Order: sequence, then structure tokens, then C-alpha cells
Amino acid sequence: MGKHLSIFICFVISSLATCIDVTAQADTLIVCQNNPACFQHIQDAVNSIPEQTSKKVVIFIRNGTYNEKIFIQHNWIELLGEDKNKTIITQSIARDIWRCNHADDWGVATLNISGSDIIIKNLTIQNTYGFENNTSVVRCASDTVDNYVKKIRKDGHQMALRTFATTRLQIINCNLKAFGGDTVSPWNVTEGMFYFKDCTMMGGVDFYCPRGWAYAENCTFIATTGPACIWHDGSANEDAKTVLKNCRFKGYDGFILGRFHRDAQFYLIDCHFAANMANKPIYLVPTNNIIQWGYWVYYNNCHKAGGDYAWFKNNLQTAKGAPLAKNINAHWIFGDKWNPILN
Repeated sequence: MGKHLSIFICFVISSLATCIDVTAQADTLIVCQNNPACFQHIQDAVNSIPEQTSKKVVIFIRNGTYNEKIFIQHNWIELLGEDKNKTIITQSIARDIWRCNHADDWGVATLNISGSDIIIKNLTIQNTYGFENNTSVVRCASDTVDNYVKKIRKDGHQMALRTFATTRLQIINCNLKAFGGDTVSPWNVTEGMFYFKDCTMMGGVDFYCPRGWAYAENCTFIATTGPACIWHDGSANEDAKTVLKNCRFKGYDGFILGRFHRDAQFYLIDCHFAANMANKPIYLVPTNNIIQWGYWVYYNNCHKAGGDYAWFKNNLQTAKGAPLAKNINAHWIFGDKWNPILN
């Protein structure tokens, strides 16, 4: 399953240079664009892995722009780019167009994942539809209400990442970009555990929208458009929460931090907001959903350039168990079920 070559790569995370041998502890497949000894396409490398493999497989992707839609159904796979700014996986997909001819979301994103124990590292993953297209009207076989036509907005749903039954997913040192909404959609409300570190995420409404348990640290969020940056669905379990620690938020003038329309639980610790963020708290969207647990939004040591708003004052003491900020880390959110830092 691929040649066993010693391949060392170096990258910078949090100002620290790190070099690793990507072949040291796993089978390694190599993808590149100008060498016939490599896989030419990322999906070809994924497809070469036996379905029942229980050993971790690293797919090392050399620098280049890969115009591919990726599907990962296996477990224990790592996609490892050579350089996060030079190893680019790109597609142009409007979810509303995709759903005109498809019954579900499998294939709606640039990177579609249903396997578990997945690591994505040092990559740019982008959906360019909203950057390249204006609002339009298309024929849509599934839209019987409007005579089989559908308005496709340039700021509509455009997913760079969409997960399905996935859990124990790590996204490290990556760029995840779209113009429209739901850029980063790690969805598994019952069992999903998702870990993000040193990432930049860009998009429109709800462009970071985890369902289940999610932890993001040292990430930058950039709003292009839309009524909210972050969203959460924790409705299947009272313990489910999204934590954002030492994260930065910026975007268009008047961008809004977040919202929810199902039971959600937000913790923002040591976060930094641009001066042009709107003076509007994370809010409940009018909904017919029954909100069982109320307004669970908590802050500690968050600040905005140009002066703080009262609504993100410290209030951790009002959260269940009154957790201390110093104790809120990946272990705190995932408990004994998973420790992504050691994987």
C-alpha cells in the first residue's frame, strides 16, 4: 500500500517550527502532481486503502492545487499537506444546486467525511462558489413549489467541510474557506467530537456550525457576510457544548458573533473581537424548536478592540458546575472519551 519512504516535513504552528517523519508510525501514501511514482489524485490514494484497515494511514499531499471533491468513508486516515497555504483542495459547489438532483448532502462539500478517527493537517480546503458567482436562478427538479426553478444566492450554503456519522475528528493548522454559509459543518449531534487548532475559518452565516462536542483553540474566524459567525447544536445531550479558546473574530463592518435555534451551549475563553463587531450578543433565532435548557452562553476574559461590550463580561460562575477558566481544555469537554492531543 504505497512505498515506505522516509519523508520529513517542517511546518510552523503557534510560532514554533516542527519537523516530523510522516512515515514513522503509519503506512504512508504520497500524492503529487508531477511524479508518476505518486498518486496523482487525493481520492485515488483514499480509494486504495482497504475498507477494513485498522491501522492509521497517512496521505501526504505535496504542494499544489487539487481540483477534487474528496470522500472519506474509512477510519484512521490522516490527510497531511506539505504547506497549508500551498497545498490546496478546491471545489465550487452551491448546496442548493446540489440538492436539486441529490437526496442528501453526501457530496455537498469539498471534503465529505463519514469515517471516524480522522486527522486533517496543513491544508487549505475551500469552496469557491460564492467568490466566483453572483445570485442566479437555475432549473431545479426538486423544487416543485416554485415551478422547478430555484434562486441560488452567492451567500447561500457553501460547505468546505461536511461530516456525517464522524466522531474524533481533528483539524489542525488548516485554512477552511467559503464565501457563503456553513463553511465548516462537523455534524454528528449524538456522538460527534471535533477538535480544531491553529485554523483560519472564513464564510457567511453560521460558517462554523458544529453539532455535538467541539473544541477550537487559537483559531481565527473571518466573516464575509451573513447574520452570525458561529452556531451550535447540542440538542441531543445536555452535556454537549462548543468551546472557543484564545480565538480571534473579525470581518465586515457590523458582523455578529453568533446565534442558535436548537439547544446550544457556548463557552468563549480568552477570545479577541475586532473593533467593528456589532454590539449584539449571541442570540436565539425565532424557532418552533423547543429550547429545553435556556440560554447557555458563557465568557471569560474576552475583549474587543476599542472597548468591551457588557454582554461578554465574565460569567463562568453561572455555568453548570461553575468551571474555572484554567480548567477548560480539551480534556474538560471530551472527558475520558477522547484525548485528541495525544492522538
